[in-house]
Amino acid sequence: MEASRKSHKPHCLVLSFPAQGHINPMLQFSKRLIHKGAGVTFVTTRFMSKTLHGLSSNPSISLESISDGFDDGGMKAASSPEAYLERFWKIGPETLSELVERLISSGRPPSCIVYNSFLPWALDVAQKYGLVGAVFFTMSCAVSSVFYHCQKGLLEVPVRKQVLLPGMPPLEPQDMPSYVSDPESYPAYLGMLVGQFSNLDKVDWVLCNTVYELEQELVDWFMKVMPFRTIGPTVPSFYLDNRLEQDREYGLSIFQPEHDTTMKWLSTKPKGSVVYVSFGSVAELKIDQMQELAMGLKRSNRYFLWVVRSFEEDKLPQDYAKETAQKGLIVTWCPQLEVLAHEALGIFLTHCGWNSTLEALTLGVPMMAIPQWTDQPMNAKHIMDVWKMGLRPPVDERGVVRNEDIENCIREIMEGERGKEMRENAGKWRKITKEAVSEGGSSDRNIEEFVAKLIDKV
Repeated sequence: MEASRKSHKPHCLVLSFPAQGHINPMLQFSKRLIHKGAGVTFVTTRFMSKTLHGLSSNPSISLESISDGFDDGGMKAASSPEAYLERFWKIGPETLSELVERLISSGRPPSCIVYNSFLPWALDVAQKYGLVGAVFFTMSCAVSSVFYHCQKGLLEVPVRKQVLLPGMPPLEPQDMPSYVSDPESYPAYLGMLVGQFSNLDKVDWVLCNTVYELEQELVDWFMKVMPFRTIGPTVPSFYLDNRLEQDREYGLSIFQPEHDTTMKWLSTKPKGSVVYVSFGSVAELKIDQMQELAMGLKRSNRYFLWVVRSFEEDKLPQDYAKETAQKGLIVTWCPQLEVLAHEALGIFLTHCGWNSTLEALTLGVPMMAIPQWTDQPMNAKHIMDVWKMGLRPPVDERGVVRNEDIENCIREIMEGERGKEMRENAGKWRKITKEAVSEGGSSDRNIEEFVAKLIDKV
């Protein structure tokens, strides 16, 4: 098998949407492909690739770029999301075709395009050149199911009442992705998310960054309607199976972490005593939510590590960092995986982005869920009611979580009976996610099958 792999090495173009939350899981998947015997060229937009070069910690990954029509400024240079997507959808396929032709003429023809589900036009390019087309979903299976049902006309938007979908618990409007419960908020993105499913009847593979055992019923349902496989969690190997050498971090971070300050502070705290607070790289809290959160952390009288990006510091109460210095550390960014893996961690207070959720599942950390938008409410629903490893405090009439509810949740998770059950469940899911990517696990077998089928075609 090894000899045949060396002589018949498939070459995958892995094309990501230009955002950190999409690039990192697809880079991690690329490392798994290489481990299984494939060659990888990683592709993103020209503007984003300026940040990427040299950051892919695997020298086996070649980096290439295509144009989104905004090479000097990316998404921020466009006048609106609609304008960005319209131009990208026109220029992207043209420059991806040029890249494929250049690789063919240089003697490194690709055999497959693994493309981010946000970019369905990449399948047309794959088919134009007779390549295998594999779509990659960076969101959970549950969230993907919601948009699939929208695209098929089986779910009416906006959702105003309880919804029953295959393989999932009953869903209330507040559990749904924000684009579905409030479609007017970001109409361009709703169109893009529903459009992910526009041509899936022609695709060869559907790959999802989840774990079979996490969403078993739903995955079984999806496998009946499309060539669906789970390949997650796409967390660096060091925190899972440790089979990929020197794979301790993702390929890209758009913020500079305060590494030494954070880890030194954590190392002085007792086991399971720290509340870690982070809302990811995109979500921005309203000022009243920041104030309530600040008060809730203070009232809980627990140690806390809070990521407050520099442009949000002015939303904190005056002199807050000084007043809480005995208990809290506020940083502008931190090495999240190292923090979640630290024994001092007790709770992860999170916005429930899918990458952060997968990291907490992988590292067995109970969560307090304060979702903000997009897929986060659905992830929060699963954290609390399906995986039972966290709590979601209620919101008031302004859509804000009050400080007393934040305090109560922290106490319940750290001291209460339910907290004990959550820690046990977190340990169970940690074991399951680790086993999925270990040799012979559900995700490992699926990646093995994917590469083996590509080898057969070479």
